[in-house]
Amino acid sequence: MEKTTSGIYGLDPLLGGGLPTRRTILVSGACGTGKSIFSMQFLYRGVLETEEPGVFVSFDEMPDKIRADMLNFKWNLKELEDNELLAIVDATSARAGVPSEEEHAILPGQLELDKLLVDILGVARSIGAKRLVIDSIPAMAAQLDTEAAIRKAILKISYILSRSGLTSIITSEIPEQTLGSGTSMQFSKYSVEEYVADGVILLNFLGVGSGATRTLYIRKMRGSAHSMEIHPMEISDKGITVKKVEDVFK
Repeated sequence: MEKTTSGIYGLDPLLGGGLPTRRTILVSGACGTGKSIFSMQFLYRGVLETEEPGVFVSFDEMPDKIRADMLNFKWNLKELEDNELLAIVDATSARAGVPSEEEHAILPGQLELDKLLVDILGVARSIGAKRLVIDSIPAMAAQLDTEAAIRKAILKISYILSRSGLTSIITSEIPEQTLGSGTSMQFSKYSVEEYVADGVILLNFLGVGSGATRTLYIRKMRGSAHSMEIHPMEISDKGITVKKVEDVFK
C-alpha cells in the first residue's frame, strides 16, 4: 500500500512507513490531548518535507488564533498560505453566525453538508491539495438535529473523502478515559467514526496530575501492519514526538 508521511516524529515506523495514502484517519482524544497540533503538524510538515499542499477546516477555533498558537512551534502558517501551500477554511464564524474576513470561509447559513463538502473540496482543488484535515466532526455535526442524521452525515463525509484522492484526518472529541481499566473504550463521539475511517489513532493521558504522560495508541490501520502498544508522546517546541516506552520509563 502506498504510504504518506504522517509528519509526527517517531510515528511512521509504528505505522509500517506512514499513513495509508488517499485514506481517512480518525484522531480522537479528550480536551488538551493534542488533536489540533497533531493535525496541523501533519499538514505543515507535509508541505515542508514532501511538497504536498494541505487544507485545514476549522469548526472549533478562529484561524487567527490557530496561526498564533502554531507560532509556538515556529510554524509560520501565514507564509504557507501566501504561497498557496496551505489553506485554512474558517467554518467557526459560520457556526457563530458572524461574518468572516478570511479568504476561505463558510458563509453563515451555508453549513448544509453537501454545500459544505463542495466548498471544502473546491478549496482543496484550488491549491492542488494532497492532504486535508477536518477539525472536528462533533463541531461540524452540531447543527444536525438527531443522532441518526449525524451518523448519516459522517458516512457521507467518509465516502466523499475516500473518493477525493486526499489523505485526510478527521478529529473527534471523546471523554477522558483510562486505557486498560477493564471498561469499554470509546474511540469517537458518535461511535460510528471509527468504523468508517480507515485508521484510528487515540490520544490520551496516562496517570494524573504532574505524573501524567501523554500517550498515543493506534487502534487500527487498514491494509497496514502497525504497533499495538501504547506509546508515550511528548509535545515540545518542535511539535509532537512519539517515543519508545523504554526511553521514557527507564
